[in-house]
Amino acid sequence: MAKFTEESLNIWRYPASDTEESKLNNAEKMVKDAIADSAELSRKNIEVFGQGSYANDTNIKINSDIDINVCLNDTIFISLPDGKKQEDFGYSDSEYTFSKYKDAIEAALVKKFGRDDVKRNNKCITVVANTYRVEADVVPTFKFNRHDTDGGKAIGAKFITDDGIPVVNYPIQHIENGKSKNALTQRRFKRLTRIFKRLRYKMIEDKLPVNENITSFLIECLLWNVPNQIFNDYETWNDRLKHSIIYLYENTKEDKNCKEWGEVSELLYLFPSSRKWSREDVNKFLVQAWNYLEY
Repeated sequence: MAKFTEESLNIWRYPASDTEESKLNNAEKMVKDAIADSAELSRKNIEVFGQGSYANDTNIKINSDIDINVCLNDTIFISLPDGKKQEDFGYSDSEYTFSKYKDAIEAALVKKFGRDDVKRNNKCITVVANTYRVEADVVPTFKFNRHDTDGGKAIGAKFITDDGIPVVNYPIQHIENGKSKNALTQRRFKRLTRIFKRLRYKMIEDKLPVNENITSFLIECLLWNVPNQIFNDYETWNDRLKHSIIYLYENTKEDKNCKEWGEVSELLYLFPSSRKWSREDVNKFLVQAWNYLEY
């Protein structure tokens, strides 16, 4: 008999509250107002949008932090095919560095909210929560253009951590692909993702040694790679959960079965060696989850 009843899993499938969209909109407005008040930033072409679990509608924790991408479109990071130069695509050097941009974002937030409420981190700048706002992790980025050898171009965002590590992601494509899969699975993709995320938290609460590399983002990407029929062909959440674990477990036993798996954006591979997680981490977690669920 399964550890959790169908009624319990049915509750787990819901978001933390019905106010995710308003919280996200409020956080975006908060950052936009700070930029508008900055003499340096107000003149630039900056796009502010949500990313992460709130924007993807897979959030499960009340008052968890909201990720806000602040993307500068005036200065662009690029990736070019071998043998090509930036001049071949009409690019030229810019004197405006990413470190200057992050400093300007930090200064604008400090001016708006005060030094005590703004914390600079390696990857982002956090506006701390208070009685009328949730915590917001503001991620300064430059627009990123990836030119492929076949002539295609993917547009994303890139930032450099304070300790010098470049990070590329494609948050807009992630959001749109998640919406598409959700529609194709009778809205079960995001619901099962929430169930998986709550399962992970429940395992941690029950003192299981869950690998810290099994992140919320990783779980969403794993469910993205589960075939739609597993969401659609089973009638209960226990069956959908069980068969998704079976599928993921069988296909993460060996590299060859999941080496082509991508993030939800389908623009980055899920298991390159540069990731903090590995295929082995995932496979062990799935065994751990299966045993915990008493399947």
